[in-house]
Amino acid sequence: MYMKASVVDGYPQGNKMKILIEGTDPSQVNALRRAIMADVPKMAISKVMFTLGVNQDNNRGEIFESVNALPDEVIAHRLAMIPIPTQPDEGMSFPDECANCVDLTEDDKGCPMCQVLYTLNVQGPSSDSDEPYRVVRAGDLTNVSDPVFDISEEMKSIPITYLAQGQFLEFIAFATLGRGRDHAKWSAASAVTFQPQNEAELKKPKKASVLFDLDLKTQDGRSIDAKLFTNKKCTDIATVLDLEKALHQVGEGTGRDADFDDAIVLNKVDGSFVFSYETDGSLAPEAVFNLAIEELKSRFNDLGEDLERAFA
Repeated sequence: MYMKASVVDGYPQGNKMKILIEGTDPSQVNALRRAIMADVPKMAISKVMFTLGVNQDNNRGEIFESVNALPDEVIAHRLAMIPIPTQPDEGMSFPDECANCVDLTEDDKGCPMCQVLYTLNVQGPSSDSDEPYRVVRAGDLTNVSDPVFDISEEMKSIPITYLAQGQFLEFIAFATLGRGRDHAKWSAASAVTFQPQNEAELKKPKKASVLFDLDLKTQDGRSIDAKLFTNKKCTDIATVLDLEKALHQVGEGTGRDADFDDAIVLNKVDGSFVFSYETDGSLAPEAVFNLAIEELKSRFNDLGEDLERAFA
């Protein structure tokens, strides 16, 4: 049987994704989980060059110093975690694989084919301002490379640091392609999990009223009651997941378990799993899944070629 994947109805929801994977086993699904976390390539800021010293505002004559509430190292860390738009079709190269930079020293590496440049130059409030500080956000970053790498609107509000009166922050940041196995800043998704697919069975309708009378709702606003079942079965994945959560309200330790008496049971579907993850916004959820599949295919193709050479 071949592995089959399909998107669960109602997904993706923003950056969240649920996928039904059928005809497989836990080891294969876990390989996909690890590939999403560690192998999917994405862009992230990996180097920052800060301007230090004193600046003078030519319009007002005010003096600004390169000091602020956070050390440069902490700011660099925050910059690294800002989701940088990643375009797989743009053909960006890894720094150590870039044809233009492969023979250069580490300090000299970097070209439009393997890095994206951002600049930032922000001053705190002027001395006559009523504002005690200014919040520097991801939206203050200026992309000086291809416009496709502009910080997305939903990420522009991410705070970086505060600047008080008389303070300024100026730097050049370099974003490069990397993988999560090298650093968390290059991990394209989080909360990557999977669980067996279940179907819910209504075995004792009368006793199930212990759960139904709690007036619980599914995520899409439907009441959790007998209407969710057809011929005493519920197979819709999203609904079954909501029922799984609801069953915790009548499980052991709630004081309702004896009256409920396993009125609704969950039955595993052999070889089927519900796969869930959430991207950081740098890649679309479906792109992360497809890239992970391509990474696994490439890895096993390389392994097959190595074996062919070994036995030649």
